[in-house]
Amino acid sequence: MSMLLLIILGLFVIGCGMFVLARQKESANPAGGETDMTMKSLYYYLVLFATLMMSIGGSVGVFMSAADYVSPRPYYESFEQYKLNTGERAVKEGGAVSQEELRQSYDAMVKAEIQRTKDGAINGIIKSLGWIIIPLPIFIYFQKQVRRKD
Repeated sequence: MSMLLLIILGLFVIGCGMFVLARQKESANPAGGETDMTMKSLYYYLVLFATLMMSIGGSVGVFMSAADYVSPRPYYESFEQYKLNTGERAVKEGGAVSQEELRQSYDAMVKAEIQRTKDGAINGIIKSLGWIIIPLPIFIYFQKQVRRKD
């Protein structure tokens, strides 16, 4: 959310700069020939900035998701808490559960939670790669356009 806000703020600042620069150029050159080139250059740099910010945001997302995959968040419910909660349910349902069955159930739940966290991290990596792969060709194209003009 903060990344989106940063991009919107950056685009607003650049847009204001383009407007002010265009007004200054129009007053200096009434023919408007140079203003078109300036506006085109500003447009190129605006697209370069936006796509670069998108790629950086995607890179950060990939890194964070990879960190979640390598070192998933630990499971915070202790065995004692699990035993109390599960034991109460078993008594209400009319069956008694042994200590060994509770331990096996707890270990299976912890493993499932860690696997769920890793699956979420892989999903995050795939989504973040989209934020790199999609704007990258646009960035490269506009970078070549800017280099041709210089």
